[in-house]
Amino acid sequence: MKLFVPTLAALTLSCASLSAAALTFGDLYGEPAEASAADRTIVVTPGTKFVDIKHGEIVKIVAGGKEFTWDFDGLLQPFELAKIAPQGAIDHSVRVNLQRSEIDGTLGD
Repeated sequence: MKLFVPTLAALTLSCASLSAAALTFGDLYGEPAEASAADRTIVVTPGTKFVDIKHGEIVKIVAGGKEFTWDFDGLLQPFELAKIAPQGAIDHSVRVNLQRSEIDGTLGD
């Protein structure tokens, strides 16, 4: 029983520290930005299936009669544009493909 109590305490503390280190929405996908900071504008149409964006790029998105500007500085992984778009702006699957950029540095060079 003596070994069980310290082990249980250590396990409890480990779980608490993991939840404190959980990634936020901004960590995963980036965050809203000012339209004046946009590097370019992408218009999403009903035929748009994906958008290619450089990691760290600030892009103004026009979709479904709505506009929003996003700083794509989250994790370097693909995701659905609807996750960051205003409600009702995206009515079909549009994949964000993030490409490596200068902010990522180089690997092995």
